[in-house]
Amino acid sequence: MKQFVRSTRRSLLLSLGTFATTCAFGQGAAGVWPERVVRIINPYAAGGPSDTIVRLLAEGLSNELGQRFIVENKAGGGTVIGAGLVAKSAPDGYTFLMATVAPLVVQPAINAALPYDAHRDFELVAMFATVPNLITVHPSVPIRNVKELISHARKHPGALNYASAGAGTGPHLGGELFSRMANVELTHVPYAGAAPAVLGVLGGQVQVSFVNITPQLPHVKSGKLRPIAIGSRTRSSLLPEVPTVAESGLAGYVSESWNGIAAPAGTPKLIVDKLHRAIVKVMSSPKAQETLATLGAESTVMGPEAFAAYVKTDEKQLVPIIRSLGLTPNN
Repeated sequence: MKQFVRSTRRSLLLSLGTFATTCAFGQGAAGVWPERVVRIINPYAAGGPSDTIVRLLAEGLSNELGQRFIVENKAGGGTVIGAGLVAKSAPDGYTFLMATVAPLVVQPAINAALPYDAHRDFELVAMFATVPNLITVHPSVPIRNVKELISHARKHPGALNYASAGAGTGPHLGGELFSRMANVELTHVPYAGAAPAVLGVLGGQVQVSFVNITPQLPHVKSGKLRPIAIGSRTRSSLLPEVPTVAESGLAGYVSESWNGIAAPAGTPKLIVDKLHRAIVKVMSSPKAQETLATLGAESTVMGPEAFAAYVKTDEKQLVPIIRSLGLTPNN
């Protein structure tokens, strides 16, 4: 019995020693992080607005933290390839995901064969930018505000067509969310991207657009598109005279593209917190603010808890819509 007790005590002491060593190593590694190049995986192709925004962030983080942050584009599978790569990476603070609604909300709702679990395989670090969707109409359409849009749609169910950047995209879901909250019937017309969708409205083939502000802004400024309302929580500094959808009568409506950073699950909290603090500094700089404005984007920085709550709200609103639309990974 005494031998058993001594053996058990020895095993316990060894276990505690190993645990203490591991914790000390983890804290020490987090304290000096980063010591080498850090990768941010962008699950989209190079050249788009999200790519420009995350490269702006990477440049700022390189200067702020003294190590290179590089962006690697791993497009494909509707963001699944890039997200899956990060989910399987070591949680050591050297591989992160440029996270959006697609890999964290849309894909989990439509794809039962994902190579990752959006809830278990990632640590949310920070949201860092948003691009609001903007509701516009062709000038020939006799609608000037949300109230008139709802009234017209109720009088003519299904007669108003709205353009989006494609089935399952943020603008599509924003249009469907609007339809359900306002209890109206709008007809969705998917295009292969935001630019073609805007051209469809400019040409009069479609009456309404729910596309994000970036490709629409020049045409709003020139008078070729009439802005109705913006989908962000607060008014945009780019169009301060345009009200939000929420303040126009649909309380709680938010429709915007967001960009955040997620880490593989198990990444030390000290690293997550250090990166979050650096993101706050980078995205609040005058250079970042000016560059974002040229893209129609806003610096919207949230920490891990607020970011997680935001994603949960998106899930609550969008997942039922996604499933009711019967979207599949091939849409």
